[in-house]
Amino acid sequence: MVTAGKEWTNDGAVHEVHSRKRRAVSATRPVPILPQFVRMLHAHIEQFGVAPDGRLFRNQAGNYVDAAAYGTTWVRARKYVLTRTELASGLAKRLYDLRHAAISFWLYSGVDPAECVRRAGQSIEVLFRHYAKFLDGMRERANHLIDESMKERDRVSQGVEPEA
Repeated sequence: MVTAGKEWTNDGAVHEVHSRKRRAVSATRPVPILPQFVRMLHAHIEQFGVAPDGRLFRNQAGNYVDAAAYGTTWVRARKYVLTRTELASGLAKRLYDLRHAAISFWLYSGVDPAECVRRAGQSIEVLFRHYAKFLDGMRERANHLIDESMKERDRVSQGVEPEA
């Protein structure tokens, strides 16, 4: 389901049902998620159920949640969880910024870029152009990894068995 706005749809409806990004209507893409997120989804479904068409989120009348409502909720959530400095910096200003943060975090965590691309449904070029952002501590982490690799190389060249 895509929110386009009634002035941009053929029938004047706010929402359109069509495939995304030039994909076939029946196309699917597996998106693996961690067990703790599966548990959260199950708990949400147990408490609130799903709409007849399978949507997880709907308004009190059971209809589509207006895009502005997501934005309003996001503004409140940012104020609740971020520090004043983080708020002023524009960190996660848009809800969509979570996608950037997640993919950047995967890279930071050492997930192979090819796996990040598979999960995100992007190309390697797009991954590195738009999503490979520096997170706090990234340079320090990179320096630590390089330092550890150099130490390991020195140990091997001196005939010391690699650490398990």
